Amino acid sequence: GILEKIRLYLVKKLLPHLEDRRKYRQEFASSTSFHGVHNIVQTQSKTRKVLWLLVIMGCLAIVIWQICSRFIYYFSWPTTTTVVVQYVEDVKFPAVTFCNLNRFQAHAVNNLKIIFFIWNIVSGVLKKIAMEDKYSQEVNDFLRGNQNFSIKEFTKQNGFYLNSSTLLECDFFGKPCYPQDFEHVFTEYGNCFTFNHNDLPARRVSLSGRGLHLLFDVQQEQFTDEPALGYTDAGITFVIHSPEELPRFDGLGLLTPVGMHAQVAIRQLKSIIQEYPWGECKPDIKLQYHKIYSTNGCLQECKARYIQDWCGCLPFILPGNERECDLLKFYNCVYPAVYDIEIKGLCTVGTHNSTCPAPCEETDYPTTVTYSSFGGEKAMKYFSTKLKKSPEYIRQNLVLIDIKYRDLSYKITQQQKALTVSELLADVGGQLGLFCGASMITIIELLEYIFTNFCWMCIFLLLKAPEMPQWNTPPQNQPTQKEKKKGIQEC
Repeated sequence: GILEKIRLYLVKKLLPHLEDRRKYRQEFASSTSFHGVHNIVQTQSKTRKVLWLLVIMGCLAIVIWQICSRFIYYFSWPTTTTVVVQYVEDVKFPAVTFCNLNRFQAHAVNNLKIIFFIWNIVSGVLKKIAMEDKYSQEVNDFLRGNQNFSIKEFTKQNGFYLNSSTLLECDFFGKPCYPQDFEHVFTEYGNCFTFNHNDLPARRVSLSGRGLHLLFDVQQEQFTDEPALGYTDAGITFVIHSPEELPRFDGLGLLTPVGMHAQVAIRQLKSIIQEYPWGECKPDIKLQYHKIYSTNGCLQECKARYIQDWCGCLPFILPGNERECDLLKFYNCVYPAVYDIEIKGLCTVGTHNSTCPAPCEETDYPTTVTYSSFGGEKAMKYFSTKLKKSPEYIRQNLVLIDIKYRDLSYKITQQQKALTVSELLADVGGQLGLFCGASMITIIELLEYIFTNFCWMCIFLLLKAPEMPQWNTPPQNQPTQKEKKKGIQEC
């Protein structure tokens, strides 16, 4: 009974008569905003109907082709790069980290040459340095006999230092600066010192051609290094970087030899990279021990996590607050762990699926360095009198560095989406309007027409479906149990 009621309701209420359905289709074709359809329905001439049908089918084919091509182009994630130069009244001065190419004081390592090899093991966490097998036994013997030896404290006390004897002149934009304005940091060059580090208020420059002026005395006689390991130069190496980032000397350090005057002209370059899939950056990545994200900082934290898990301690030149590794741990665990990390590719940089993808925003400082010989004849006499040093000492030990902005501007290199969602919709709407005169209203009309006919078809199929067998009601042509019993009694 329920099925029959449903059938009656569908026939009477929801499924119109054939004539009404034909009338609905006729009205839709005559009134739709899809251009050209009414010409097929209302035209009496068969030739015109065929021509208009061909025109509409051709326009539909072109629209489908154009829309598919735009979607394919959009899902290829295209980008464009724009370069904008902004001129400003003042610009933030970068951080500059300086190191002496000769890392240790001579009196401390004259009878302790093993220090150079030990420091290479320690700094190998930052930059992998191959150790020759012939020194392994010597290193092992030293580590067993000096288990309480701290290379960190030794380097801090007996490495290069910055005071009035090594920093002879310091001037920033007409104002004097002092060794106290520099922050100590460990790098592969041992003790290094950063000017304009992140803990200080931002220094700004309001005039091009002026900036940081420094005069170093490298004191070659007091500081030494090991030529057998490739450290054969004398002078100052420095790197220019953002104050929020760590200095990175690997491939980025600038060298100024002794007896030379380096003129460094810098520009500020900001790079903005789109997030994946348009670019390679991932904006949701945050670093634990750095304020801003950088690939170098991320790489160091990645190495620190693996070394902490494998060795149960943390090298002092990597960020973190865990227990510091001693020399035995460095040699027996940390150094092999770094090798495994690099061989297995556990800490990778660059692409979006790497451990440390490219940053979404990055500030670089492209430099142009020119050199001149430090001191003419009169200048040599002047400095000899002022410093009470011989001209030969000045040529062998003094380094003059000037770092300044080329102009008060910064360049922005921005990666942008070549096709946004709104532009894609505009392209699709333009193609529909050009070839079919269709709009969003037209699409809604078509969807309503398709949905209505789909519902009618479903109702028609339901009405034509076979009836469900009625398992609970007995067939009418078979007698019930009472009738059977009554028949037997009558017999």
